[in-house]
Amino acid sequence: MNAVAEVNNAPEAPRGGILSELQGPVPRDTFREQGAFLYLDRFLPEDVTASLIAGTRAVEGAVNRNYLPGHKQGGSVSRHKIDELAPAIAELYRSPVLIRWLETLCGESLQPSPENDPHAYALYFYTKPGDHIGWHYDTSYYEGRRYTLLLGVLDESSCFLEYRLHTRETGVPIVEDAVQIPPGGMVFFDGDKLHHRITPLRANEQRVSLTFEYVTNPHMRPWQRFISNMKDAVAYFGFRQVFRQMLGKRTSSA
Repeated sequence: MNAVAEVNNAPEAPRGGILSELQGPVPRDTFREQGAFLYLDRFLPEDVTASLIAGTRAVEGAVNRNYLPGHKQGGSVSRHKIDELAPAIAELYRSPVLIRWLETLCGESLQPSPENDPHAYALYFYTKPGDHIGWHYDTSYYEGRRYTLLLGVLDESSCFLEYRLHTRETGVPIVEDAVQIPPGGMVFFDGDKLHHRITPLRANEQRVSLTFEYVTNPHMRPWQRFISNMKDAVAYFGFRQVFRQMLGKRTSSA
């Protein structure tokens, strides 16, 4: 399941822009057969990966550490801090070449997440022994679907992304597997369909990954937005990063 499937007569990825080297068949059949999931161990060009690594170094001082007993431990940086400290990541997130490639893969029209979504693009730091996240879905609070692009940035670890396919499909056997995502590699999936976790980090290891979230409908009801923001504040980025816009307005009006 780790190999890139060749799809005969599939369209070539668009050329040009920040991802000028992104090319080759788009493995749509593999994505569909695996229940809206794809893993590629090589995806981003080396220069783009190097830019992400530089961005990771730039935001290290803004990492918010979090610990939820029995579920997760690690560090996170939201899109708000990334915008301030590593704008090249935001440029990649909005790359028309990348978005068109992903649209071809999933067969849907994708949009960037709204600007007030701290999870739109985020960095996740596994730097202390025991850092991990337990079994979960990337639940969408949007009215449409939300797709996750998980990119490898740094990986000097024994951590695995363990996953279960077809858990919500009637009459389809569940498939379990595990992969490591090297720098420049990727996983792309429908967040409401993939059951997955990251296994615990061991001593003297480190792992940093980057997620991009794209939606088919950017509308979210106010109560759902409140739930989403509270989850992000407690489990990922802290209240200051999540509610920064609200805090900024209060400060400016004081």
